[in-house]
Amino acid sequence: MKLIRTLYLSKRLFQMAGVVVFVFIVTFVLDLPVLIPKILFIAWLAVALTDLILLYRTRVGLRGSRRVPERLSNGDDNDIRIALDNFYPFKAALEIIDEVPHQFQRRDLSFNLSINSGDSKVLVYSLRPVKRGEYSFGSVNVFVESPISFFKRRFRFSEDVVVPVYPSFIQMRKYELMAISNRLTEVGIKRIRRIGQNMEFELIKEYVSGDDFRTVNWRATARKNSLMVNHYQDERSQQVYSLIDKGRVMEMPFNGLSLLDYAINASLVISNIAIKKSDKAGLITFQHKVNATVPAGKQSRQMATILEVLYNQKTAYKETDYASLFSHIRRKITQRSLLLLFTNFESLYSLQRQLPYLKRLADQHLLVVIFFENTELEEVIRSSAESVQQIYHKAIAEKLSTDKKMIVKELTRHGIQAVLTPPELLTVNTINKYLELKARGMI
Repeated sequence: MKLIRTLYLSKRLFQMAGVVVFVFIVTFVLDLPVLIPKILFIAWLAVALTDLILLYRTRVGLRGSRRVPERLSNGDDNDIRIALDNFYPFKAALEIIDEVPHQFQRRDLSFNLSINSGDSKVLVYSLRPVKRGEYSFGSVNVFVESPISFFKRRFRFSEDVVVPVYPSFIQMRKYELMAISNRLTEVGIKRIRRIGQNMEFELIKEYVSGDDFRTVNWRATARKNSLMVNHYQDERSQQVYSLIDKGRVMEMPFNGLSLLDYAINASLVISNIAIKKSDKAGLITFQHKVNATVPAGKQSRQMATILEVLYNQKTAYKETDYASLFSHIRRKITQRSLLLLFTNFESLYSLQRQLPYLKRLADQHLLVVIFFENTELEEVIRSSAESVQQIYHKAIAEKLSTDKKMIVKELTRHGIQAVLTPPELLTVNTINKYLELKARGMI
């Protein structure tokens, strides 16, 4: 019974059987001696039996395991590794089928490779989740063929493992490393000259690419025989809150991710950058009511707390209630803070409905409204119109695009900072705005 469950027939077995049958037919039609087809049939049986012996003589011919990270990063390529060891006395041809979670909708995920006798190999492939939550991996199925290739023996490894998908901590670490090494300009972060003298001396360190030459400490450079620069830090910490709208307007998809997930990933990055800049990072999520609040802080566990809270954020497809948000902020945030509001306005009318609450927030805090360009509309606008229907579509697209720009002007007119950004540039543009406001001494 175990043999039946693990044994599979290959194409070559049937091809060779077809050759034997064909020879039998030709022999019968031409009235030839049947000795040759009988010999072929016996040889076919002998080769098939030899193949079975090769595959099953070694009790554990193959060992393998799947190595999955403890958690996956949403919206990023995550490496999955399958380690394989060949204990057969021959070079084995393998077909590997991994039972990945249903969320990926991958039904053709198979790989082919060969391993010499006694060797080991690690297969690496990547998966890109686009939704947070728990992902269940099934088994790794490995089909082994000997050089004869009449049969395949199946091995199953690493059965049933559940892996959570968190907001993009890979993106967070990437920006953190670039910030530490002063390489943020490589991903589009602008270098902004600081205004004013709100900095205090912290330490002298070696020069790295991107440091300001005006901060070179020539005395220390002469002593160390290496270029040294003065490093400064802000005199006091500021509070930076990410306000994430979870209403139905944030469920619009772009490249597989919803706008909500783009906002969550950007919030994680900007919170980490703020803490690295000695500010305090906090979080508020809301829709028809305020759902989660993380008070601003910069203690060692702050980012872990923010990450865990963001992991569980989902939309109920409700209408966003800015009155509830304003009341909550007025009660909970007493110190003037930088509020980064991640939301989406599609028309000037939708903004005007919420503008009274935004103005009241801007009176007490430095408010930045961050919302999204509709990149598909921009593609329609740039395309040429060749029919009446296309002209109509292009006119509507230009009207909606103009509304987005009018929203920026309306917010600016009321003293509210605004960032209109494509989803894929959300993180970069958010960091740029934060650094700009910090350099201008507005926070």
